Amino acid sequence: MNAQTRTGTIKSLTTHYIDGAFVESHGREVIDIINPTRGEVIGRVTLGDAEDTRRAIAAAKRALATYGRSTTEERAKLLRRLHDAAFARVDDLTAAMVEEYGGLVQFAGLIVRSGINAFSAAEQALQEIPWTRRWEKTTVTLEPVGVAGMITAWNANALFICLKLASAVAAGCTVVIKPSELSSLQTRVLVEALHEAGLPKGVLNVVTGLGTVVGAELVRNPDVAKISFTGSVGVGESIMRDCAATMKRMTLELGGKSPTILLDDAVLDQAIPSALTMAFMNSGQACAAGTRLLVPKNRLDAVKQAIPGAMRAFTVGDPSDPKTAVGPMVSQRQFERVQSYIRKGIEEGAEVLVGGEGHPEGFEGGYFVKPTVFVNVKNDMTIAQEEIFGPVLSVIAYDSDDEAIRIANDSKYGLHAAVIGTDLSRARRVASQLRAGRVVINGMTDDPQAPWGGFKYSGVGREYGRYGIEAFLEPRAILES
Repeated sequence: MNAQTRTGTIKSLTTHYIDGAFVESHGREVIDIINPTRGEVIGRVTLGDAEDTRRAIAAAKRALATYGRSTTEERAKLLRRLHDAAFARVDDLTAAMVEEYGGLVQFAGLIVRSGINAFSAAEQALQEIPWTRRWEKTTVTLEPVGVAGMITAWNANALFICLKLASAVAAGCTVVIKPSELSSLQTRVLVEALHEAGLPKGVLNVVTGLGTVVGAELVRNPDVAKISFTGSVGVGESIMRDCAATMKRMTLELGGKSPTILLDDAVLDQAIPSALTMAFMNSGQACAAGTRLLVPKNRLDAVKQAIPGAMRAFTVGDPSDPKTAVGPMVSQRQFERVQSYIRKGIEEGAEVLVGGEGHPEGFEGGYFVKPTVFVNVKNDMTIAQEEIFGPVLSVIAYDSDDEAIRIANDSKYGLHAAVIGTDLSRARRVASQLRAGRVVINGMTDDPQAPWGGFKYSGVGREYGRYGIEAFLEPRAILES
């Protein structure tokens, strides 16, 4: 599919945010921003290069000399200003996510507000951290790690930037952010908003560019002490290796292949819509999406009968329509990736219960895929083991709670999981045995103070609340004789 140029104004972005100002890019490479709903070019962005990145790092290093000595009270005030400045643009941020990413308007609104609220959550957590501990002649203080490089993904741009920035600001770090180049328009709206908070110059710097250029400079530059990355396992592995050269600290939030365990006492009229919601949230482009549905064999037929009817609520359409439940994939490349996995599932013998290959009828002009549910899936199939990042659900049968736990844990990922059942004590017992950073019981929920991150290949470290702030801190002990 070739992108068409929209008739009308094409937004052109040629600057980065460095040392408190929007400055012209030293880099000269230009890319198109394509609206995934219509397949039209809506903007052009000049990408930063290594020189832009070094300028941003230098600005952050200068600012650290002062900001790194700020008090928790001063940081709390900045977090409040950041919250208020971002909240003033909440509608613009939501509209940008719908336009550029194809995010569902209702989901986009939740994501944006969740990101903005990260500033308030960090301010609250700031008060709970023991910044200084003393005993006898020993004093231990928590110190900012230094300049932090942040590399964010395209599927929840405002959330990732706000979350990482809030934790770093609370810790006393200065930052250089490399957002996804696919989120350039969203980033500009957010940075314009954050600029109004009046941060000290150099505390926040943003350079939009490629991971192989801007991201690589952040990872290898010795003046960057910490990398916080959200994205794919492959890139995370590369970052981990490269960070070793300069002993950088790192937080890596990577992929997921999250299981939803439907216990045999679950009420299907409630459980199936809940499981499908977790599978198809953010059009399936979510690391926490519950894309493996584990069901007891004695209820498999009932589940197979219930899913097609429940799927009628998951309508494909224009993401700006509040009734739409599944929007487009972010790009042609992502569309093709999802299609390849659907074909692979068919080739390996899984049965398509709903959906399948190709565009949904009437949506050939954008990057839309059919929400797809496979049954008769074995957990060793490709579609059950690899992260697809699209609206594709694999239904897997099990015999007992112990087997469900074994299947759920039989994955290289361990980011998120869910348990659905009537007996709460039983659901808690099953949840406690799942190797995942977060487990929800009876529906998707969130707590901005609860840690977020994964076991195994889902990453290293945690974000959110006190856990996220502590990831940007180093303990220092002073001992007197």
